[in-house]
Amino acid sequence: MKLIVGLGNPGKKYELTRHNCGFLIIDNFAKKHCLSFKSKYNGLYTEQLINGEKVILLKPQTYMNLSGNCVQKFVKFYNIDMNDLYVIHDDINFEVGKYKIRRNGSDGGHNGIKSIIHSLNSQDFHRIKIGINKNEIPLEDYVLQKIPRKEFEIIKKVIEEVSNIIEDVTIFNIDKIMEKYNS
Repeated sequence: MKLIVGLGNPGKKYELTRHNCGFLIIDNFAKKHCLSFKSKYNGLYTEQLINGEKVILLKPQTYMNLSGNCVQKFVKFYNIDMNDLYVIHDDINFEVGKYKIRRNGSDGGHNGIKSIIHSLNSQDFHRIKIGINKNEIPLEDYVLQKIPRKEFEIIKKVIEEVSNIIEDVTIFNIDKIMEKYNS
């Protein structure tokens, strides 16, 4: 069983902001596969059998800085191994249109990842980082801005590619996935 977590903030106000890249990817995958969400542990989740393996897609509804509370409850309830946990999130260290899959590591200054590490008491989960770039605006303002149309056209391509990664986590181990998608 795999748990794929898309990070973001709930509500219309944050719907198409840079910080919601994780939600956008989970929503895209769910729409493509006609999946509907249910509510549990302050999260919206859906389940899908992919290549014979159960995959849970999760969007924590606790706001970014408390994402770990929701993720920890799902990990515990479903007895998810850290090797089967993937977290999709925005990353200011990559250009818009770029993404990177990473085995584990520090929070890199991302409050959602920081919360998950704290709640799980572990850094040993996989990340799919979506590039949103950084400019001179204060970080909090920048990540909570609506994605400009030109940027969103680029991000839409990333959303499609990362949807393929969601399917591939049921076939390949993390090394093979990184080899296939990290350029």
